[in-house]
Amino acid sequence: MPKLPLLDPKLDVIFKRLFAEAPDLLADLINAVRSDEPPIVELQVLNPQIAPEELTGKFIVLDILARDLTGQLFNIEMQTRNHAGWPSRSLYYLARNLGRQLQGGEGYHQVQPVIGIHLMDFDLFGEAQACWAFELRDRQRPEVRLDRSLQLHLIELPKADRLHSQAGSALADWVAYLKHWQEDNLMQSIESPAVQKARERLQALSADDEAQRLAFVRERALRDEVTEKAEAEAKGRAEGRAEGEAIGQAKGQANTLRRQLQIKFGELPDALEQRLQTASEAELTAWAERVLFAEGLEQVFSG
Repeated sequence: MPKLPLLDPKLDVIFKRLFAEAPDLLADLINAVRSDEPPIVELQVLNPQIAPEELTGKFIVLDILARDLTGQLFNIEMQTRNHAGWPSRSLYYLARNLGRQLQGGEGYHQVQPVIGIHLMDFDLFGEAQACWAFELRDRQRPEVRLDRSLQLHLIELPKADRLHSQAGSALADWVAYLKHWQEDNLMQSIESPAVQKARERLQALSADDEAQRLAFVRERALRDEVTEKAEAEAKGRAEGRAEGEAIGQAKGQANTLRRQLQIKFGELPDALEQRLQTASEAELTAWAERVLFAEGLEQVFSG
C-alpha cells in the first residue's frame, strides 16, 4: 500500500490544527523561540476554532491566540508570503490585543504583555541573522527598555534552516520539523518528544478526510489570491506603460510644435510655454495645423 503523503505543517490551516488543538506543543514551540525567558508551563488557546469564511477569505491570517497562567497573551502566526504592509498589520493587531485587556475602572498595572511570534517561510531582512526579538527600547541606548508590553519575535525559517546556528537546540528541532517534515530519516533523528508528537499528529491529520478537504480548500484560496494579485499587478503595469507611452507621445508632439513656433515666431512667452506643457493631444494637433498658415501666435492659440 503506498505511503500516505503528509500535509504541509506550514499551511496555516494545518499549522493551526496542529498547535491549537495541542496546547502542550504550542507551549514547547513558544519556549523554544523564547529560550531566554522563564518557560511556559500551561497555555489556554483562546481561538481554537476555524470559521468556514476564514478558509476562503482574502488576506485572512489563521493565527493562534493563547494565554499562559500569568496572563501573558501570545499571538502565533505562520506566514508563507511577504504581504505589503505586513509589519504595520502585525503591530496593529498586537496593539489591539493590548488595548482590549482593560475594562472600565481597571488600572494600567493590570495590563499583561502581548507577545507575537511569527514564523516566516521567507527571508525578510537582508541580514545573516534569522531570529529577531523586537521591544520598545531607546534608539541610542538599546539596553534601556521602556516596557515589555509589546514584543514581537520573527523567525525566518529558510535562513534559520540554512544557518544551523542553533543546531541541537529546541528551536532548531522545530525549524527542521517545519522545513523537512517529509524526510523520515531526519525526522527520526530528532529526539525532542514534542516534535515527535507533532509528527504523529501530522500523520493523523494527513489521514483524516476532513483535514485533507480543509487543506485543499485553503490551498485553492491562497492560489486564487496569488493569481488575482499577479493579474492586478500585470494590468497595472500594462496601464502604466500605455499611460507612459501616451505621455511620451504628447511630449514629443509638444516639442515638435515648439520648434516650429520658435522658427516662425521666435521665443515663446512663458504663458504659451505653460499651455504647451499642459495641452491635450487634440489641442496640440489643432495648433500644429494652424501654425502652417498663421501670421502670429494669437492665430495659433486662438479659440
